[in-house]
Amino acid sequence: MILDELELDKLHEECGVFGIYSHQNDVALNTYWGLYALQHRGQESAGIAVTDGAWMDVHRGMGLVNEVFRHQLPHMDNQYIAIGHVRYSTTGSSLLMNTQPLMVRYSGGHISMAHNGNLTNAQELRRNLEENGSVFQTSIDSEVIVNLIARSRKPTVEERVVESLQNVKGAYSLVIMTENKLIGVRDPHGFRPLCIGQLSDGGWVISSESCALDTVGADFVRDVEPGEMVIIDEHGLSSQHFADSDRQALCIFEYIYFARPDSVIDGQSVYKARFEMGRRLARESGFRGDIVISVPDSGTTAALGFSYEAGIPFMEGLIKNRYIGRTFIQPEQKKRDLSVRIKLNAVKAAVAGKSVIMVDDSIVRGTTSGKIVRMLKEAGAKEVHMCVSSPPIGFPCYYGIDTSARKELIAATKKVEEIRAFIGADSLHYLTLEGLYDSVANISNKNMCYACFNCEYPAGTPDENTTDNKYVFEKKGNC
Repeated sequence: MILDELELDKLHEECGVFGIYSHQNDVALNTYWGLYALQHRGQESAGIAVTDGAWMDVHRGMGLVNEVFRHQLPHMDNQYIAIGHVRYSTTGSSLLMNTQPLMVRYSGGHISMAHNGNLTNAQELRRNLEENGSVFQTSIDSEVIVNLIARSRKPTVEERVVESLQNVKGAYSLVIMTENKLIGVRDPHGFRPLCIGQLSDGGWVISSESCALDTVGADFVRDVEPGEMVIIDEHGLSSQHFADSDRQALCIFEYIYFARPDSVIDGQSVYKARFEMGRRLARESGFRGDIVISVPDSGTTAALGFSYEAGIPFMEGLIKNRYIGRTFIQPEQKKRDLSVRIKLNAVKAAVAGKSVIMVDDSIVRGTTSGKIVRMLKEAGAKEVHMCVSSPPIGFPCYYGIDTSARKELIAATKKVEEIRAFIGADSLHYLTLEGLYDSVANISNKNMCYACFNCEYPAGTPDENTTDNKYVFEKKGNC
């Protein structure tokens, strides 16, 4: 998979998960629609697993949801549980063997699992498991959890899951399927979102985001709490808390960039948070101009907030080609600017002769921002003032976001004025950390993870003796 230039200069979440339990609905089809709604969380691969109570089947493939399931969905007569997964890799290459849901047979029957997050002690756990005879079929950290569950000697699957997770550190939101249960789990810090919905027939849905509940016609019930496991079976929904934490730490980038604006996560509307980020940017920066534009689509809601607060009209200064998808064949190196222009194009009629305020959600490496600023000026923009609806990203993430090595993060090596000069903007303002705190008004900043901004890691970092490398489980030449 080759990411286009625009996507290379963004942070990437790992994946989205979805599960459904219903005797009345087509669970495979509903999972398909649920994954469609979660497609923004991962575009490398997709998969759906189903069960009829006796057997399981899984279909997985590389590409977008509609590409993987172009011809058919997994099907069983009387299927009533399904789980699904869309992936962007943070551990392991983008290969078919690393697609999810994972499915294994063990002494207790069949189990299938989909994982969103990243384990900080996966190397240590996998090494111990291999030394004790476990065989791994993938190079992803998620398989460690499946192996721990399979090796547990506890009598019930719920106890096996809990015992396994006592050994795991890091971020995980899981949907797990057995022949007769659907289980959802959220790690004790609550890094990655997970919520519960109910269908009109009494069936249940578990999803990374509430927008997928809307898609399949489920009513939002509540979020899965950090450290909680929910079990759905013939008796309905039950719950148990398997771990406590000294603090919650939901990823702030769910509100800045990852989640869909129409989702509500832990009681906070994503749209309202982004709109408020834009309003705060207008007040903090004091920038004045003729028009406000966004880098579509992730910067649009904040740009609307800026426009509303500053009283400056919002216009479409950049048009995004939405028919390319997230990948395409790269042009030759000497034509690298074309890889951005294929995805974005400036609207000359909107920006020519204007002082433009451009709003984006983040700057990672800075290369794309520079190309966009140059594109706007070539289209006739008199000035380009850039506003970013997050603070400078100076530190890597270990909890399920594919960030660059710190040396590749522009804010780790350059000051704001140096970044402004690098991208060629006339001025540059990042949202302050305090402004970000206030924008996510329904959640205390003490319950959020801001590690990529302030280097305060709530669940620790990988052991210094391990390798911070998404390909760490791929032993080239030793297969």
